[in-house]
Amino acid sequence: MQTEQGITEPIPTFSTLFGEPFMPLAPDIYAGMLGERIEKYNTKVYLVNTGWTGSPYGIGSRMDLKYTRAMITAALNGQLDNVPYRHDMRFNVDIPQVCPGVPNQILNPRATWDNKKSYDIMAKKVAAMFYENFKTKYPDMPEEIIQAGPRV
Repeated sequence: MQTEQGITEPIPTFSTLFGEPFMPLAPDIYAGMLGERIEKYNTKVYLVNTGWTGSPYGIGSRMDLKYTRAMITAALNGQLDNVPYRHDMRFNVDIPQVCPGVPNQILNPRATWDNKKSYDIMAKKVAAMFYENFKTKYPDMPEEIIQAGPRV
């Protein structure tokens, strides 16, 4: 299976704020602004997996759109406000353990992989890629922002 001619596996690409060309200020300025607004307005922030799940590229599959829609609907409707969460130490995020319309297994990325050891290896690799990119590209980033990211 190929994604582009000659490419048999996706290549990670990091794009600051997903719109770097349109963001004239340094990323830490935007991170600070986001943090201030989250605190001021008591805003909830959700990270939704719309990408790959179940195993590495070529074995797993894209996240089912009906689950993505159900997660977003639940977040917008406040249905995730009073559910139990589990903290993922590696990626430093809290994961809801239940979501209407989504099998519980889907909510835990590790649970979607048949080979848990392969997941652990890949998760460690991905967290390290995020950390190294951040450290290399933004060496002067405030420590509180660095601590909000993945752990290696």
